[in-house]
Amino acid sequence: MTQLGFFVDLSKCTGCKTCQVACKDKNNLEVGRNFRRVSEYAGGDWKEVHGAWQQDVFAYYVSIACNHCAKPACVEVCPKGALAKRADNGLVLIDQQKCIGCRDCEDACPYDAPQYNRAIRRMTKCDGCIDRISAGAQPSCVDACPQRAIEFGDVAELRRQHGSLAAVAPLADAATTLPSLVLKPSRNSRPVGDTRGTVYPPKAE
Repeated sequence: MTQLGFFVDLSKCTGCKTCQVACKDKNNLEVGRNFRRVSEYAGGDWKEVHGAWQQDVFAYYVSIACNHCAKPACVEVCPKGALAKRADNGLVLIDQQKCIGCRDCEDACPYDAPQYNRAIRRMTKCDGCIDRISAGAQPSCVDACPQRAIEFGDVAELRRQHGSLAAVAPLADAATTLPSLVLKPSRNSRPVGDTRGTVYPPKAE
């Protein structure tokens, strides 16, 4: 089975959020519901070292959507089997006819991928722009990125090209769900578990 996934070059990402806006526009998402999100992770301070002041300030952006994980937590907790991985491409999709809007998947996903649609009282999420890729196009976020920092395709091929890194702070440990994600870190990237930085915008409650 082919497993489709994303590659994001964090060294190129400027935090412009064009990918987020393109995704929002394509899916007609209201304020507060985003299938792709761009967060800033920043920290550091000034400190005195041997009588001189030095700083270790850092900041970088992380663009993230559903990672169509090999071990998707959302699929495991869904009481109605509304979430499932496609056998042909590994994308995790929601069957709206089965979804009851319980939001268990929202609580389980470490990437905040499932998004609750209050209008229909059902869960929604990134589907890899399956309509576009079925027509031979790329996902909206990929086409929109002005820095060409996002790629989409067979994750095995993306790993051959770009390596196997799948997590940096503030993302979850990749061992949890085995995300179909490849990252190229920026020079400021911090390892998973780093607590010196602050995420902006903060996670909505």
